[in-house]
Amino acid sequence: MFQKLSAHSSHSVTTAPAQNGHTTLACKWFTETRAVQRALGHPRPHAGHRSTLGNTHKHKDSETHIHLKQPKERCSPLLNNTDQVFPVHFAYLALILKKMKRRDTPQFKQKSPHNLGKIEMPRQFPKVLLSEVDESVRLLAEKVYASALKEEDTKDSLSMYTVSEDCPIGMNQVREREMLKEIAEQYSEESTKRKKSFKMKRSQSLSQQFPSSLNICPEWALSVVAPLFTPGAHSLEFQRVTISGDYCAGITVEDYEQAAKTLIKALFIREKYSRLAYHRFPRTTAQFLRSAENQKWNVEEEILPDMCPCPQEGEDPYTMEGIPDDLNYALQMKDGIVYVYNDAEALKQQQPRSLPYPDLETFAIDLSHVLAMIADGPTKTYCHRRLNFMASKFYLHEMLNEMAELKELKRVPHRDFYNVRKVDTHIHAAACMNQKHLLKFIQTTYKTEADRVVLEKGGQKLTLKQVFDTLTMDPYDLTVDSLDVHAGRQTFHRFDKFNSKYNPVGASELREIYLKTDNYIKGEYFARIIKEVAHELEESKYQHAEPRMSIYGRSPVEWESLASWFIQHKVHSPNMRWVIQVPRIYDIFKSKNIIPNYAKLLENIFLPLFKATVNPQKNKEMHVFLKYVTGFDSVDDESKHSDHMFSYKSPKPEEWTSGENPPYSYYLFYMYANIMVLNNLRKERGLNTFQFRPHCGEAGSITHLVSAFLTADNISHGLNLKKSPVLQYLYYLAQVPIAMSPLSNNSLFLEYSKNPLKEFLQKGLCVSLSTDDPMQFHYTKEALMEEYAIAAQLWKLSTCDTCEIARNSVLQSGLSHQEKMHFLGPNYLQDGPEGNDIRRTNVAQIRMAYRHETLCNELSFLVEAVKSEASGTQASSHTNTHRPAQRFGGNKQIKGP
Repeated sequence: MFQKLSAHSSHSVTTAPAQNGHTTLACKWFTETRAVQRALGHPRPHAGHRSTLGNTHKHKDSETHIHLKQPKERCSPLLNNTDQVFPVHFAYLALILKKMKRRDTPQFKQKSPHNLGKIEMPRQFPKVLLSEVDESVRLLAEKVYASALKEEDTKDSLSMYTVSEDCPIGMNQVREREMLKEIAEQYSEESTKRKKSFKMKRSQSLSQQFPSSLNICPEWALSVVAPLFTPGAHSLEFQRVTISGDYCAGITVEDYEQAAKTLIKALFIREKYSRLAYHRFPRTTAQFLRSAENQKWNVEEEILPDMCPCPQEGEDPYTMEGIPDDLNYALQMKDGIVYVYNDAEALKQQQPRSLPYPDLETFAIDLSHVLAMIADGPTKTYCHRRLNFMASKFYLHEMLNEMAELKELKRVPHRDFYNVRKVDTHIHAAACMNQKHLLKFIQTTYKTEADRVVLEKGGQKLTLKQVFDTLTMDPYDLTVDSLDVHAGRQTFHRFDKFNSKYNPVGASELREIYLKTDNYIKGEYFARIIKEVAHELEESKYQHAEPRMSIYGRSPVEWESLASWFIQHKVHSPNMRWVIQVPRIYDIFKSKNIIPNYAKLLENIFLPLFKATVNPQKNKEMHVFLKYVTGFDSVDDESKHSDHMFSYKSPKPEEWTSGENPPYSYYLFYMYANIMVLNNLRKERGLNTFQFRPHCGEAGSITHLVSAFLTADNISHGLNLKKSPVLQYLYYLAQVPIAMSPLSNNSLFLEYSKNPLKEFLQKGLCVSLSTDDPMQFHYTKEALMEEYAIAAQLWKLSTCDTCEIARNSVLQSGLSHQEKMHFLGPNYLQDGPEGNDIRRTNVAQIRMAYRHETLCNELSFLVEAVKSEASGTQASSHTNTHRPAQRFGGNKQIKGP
């Protein structure tokens, strides 16, 4: 038996087992993996391996034979340095994974949001009590976080990117043992039967694998298993690369089933958190999850963010007419989360409204399940191999279909890369202009308003001329070099130096005057700069941006001040939406005695939002401003170390009175929790909802990406996904949007050539390009186009590639449903070519079909494994009640009743 890799058309590529001197190389795994396998019920220990295979490429007509050598497989640093990143005792891992078996599909299905209400949104947060979870769950979570903290505390600043990525080769004895295991697996009667069972099920129950709502042609589905079948008449014609033969490459049946089960569980957990917060969850993945539950997916169940459409031409974006009435609800912050009560009496009785109020205990338990996955050997092996396969598959797809995609694009009238919509989904308002723009603005204001009072310092009011005299400089002598706002080599791994770049010529006074909203001149200069940037976006027509404004949590009046600035200076633009960023700087405010505890920080941030939602009549300016706010961000240097180990034992926000900054996961949970409750309340009122879009994975611990997988709608950066194949595969299956900024990373954390954006794009992750801080990283007026141009040149991206990235940016943005229909097509919510209007996106239908079919294929592997194991368990149980059973080839007989 061997596996065939084939491409539909006159080409065929065959991958055969290693023969004639070809050796099977074994990756070095943990010494304690055997204990894990035994605890999971596996007959033999797991071993990851890779093969150097010979590929023969034949052309029917010319009979030309080309011998291709596969490139070396690359392992994530997490695979070959696991004892550095997660030195967890694997006996604990064995226990938790064994306990997780009990909590799989049948019981977990009861906690799925879909089972709480078919069409209406579930109004309660499904809680998991600690009494339902074994002690090993808590121990595992603590040990994983402890290992992450230890790794953060002792690592060299460059170690994250200097570790070798090649899989280590074990000793000769280890290799021989692993090869013997592979041979035994091939000749095992039990494994052979199970493999045949998988193939029979996959060929006979295609309609169950691919839900009918996906509209996938059965002929194409069969070609996933048997490539001799050609796609049906209704499928898009292009050359497809498929695998036939074995059920899955290079991994035992037991490991395959275990990996599939844990991955499906993680997707259920993310779906729960996404639906409750009105975040997006991809249709295709949701349909396969319903199939795993033997249920039918309905479009009425889909939960989407609710964004306000842009005012039409002639409409006043600042109008205060038609503002909803006061609901007279009572509000109270309890355990760091705002609770809503119908009235004062309900507050006195502690009877909150029926809204989903999450709790830290359940979140910590859900988090520990995903943490257990990323430390599980079989799951890492499976995900690593699937990711490598998808990268190789895309390479073949590009080789076979590049010209066909280009022909598609050439037939599209009017549309090209320049006039497809692009959204800069990650840009900070304080640096949204380039350095030359800021310099010219400073010089212009000095020329025309030198005698204007712009600053009050030490009880003294200073004019603009006096400020520059104090700094002993003449604005006309300034250059972009002396302005010194551009990041360079000196900021690499120095976030403190990078933050100082926000001060022109190193003077905090100029930042206060030109880049703040709450200064002596009420943010007028800052508003004028942003309006000039917005005007340039409107002139380009096809570029949009979502600038991020800061709310610090020092005082509840920050919101009122920001809303007043927005309306007074009329900053609205049809090409801009706004995101609120909350810096993680509680420790600074606490050290200055500005706030007594962490709960006060949360109260200052979120309570004004709830008040504006409950009583818009009293908060009219905030109500208007919030219509154009699309989400929240949590921002700061992720590499900053925290000594606290996040767990269910972490103190409540009211009890967090120390000067130590809470860890990243603690920040994320309480921001997500309040955004979830707020979104449900605003949805009740028919108001727009907000997305949670934190900075994540730029540096620091891998646990940050686990927290964001549960809580975030999309993330910014995501570089550390390269370190974890399990998380990278989960982000792919859930299509979590990632806004990447290679030029920013190049100056701070990672050289441009090592940026994983191209790798992520090839594998099918939902990535987009963003600028982050044009003032620090870019040179031209069109910073977003500069970002695209450099990426296309360095990585040799095709037009279809860049247009696909641009389409992803619109999908992950906070633009309204109406705007996305206009920019992407009326059916953009559908996956695959049916949801793509090539006349608007300039993305080839062949590319869209390839992405959709590949995702369906990956999900079908997981769903089929879960279903097969469930049916196999039932059949085994039924058989054991009628005849004796033998276990793993032993002599002990187990007789049924």
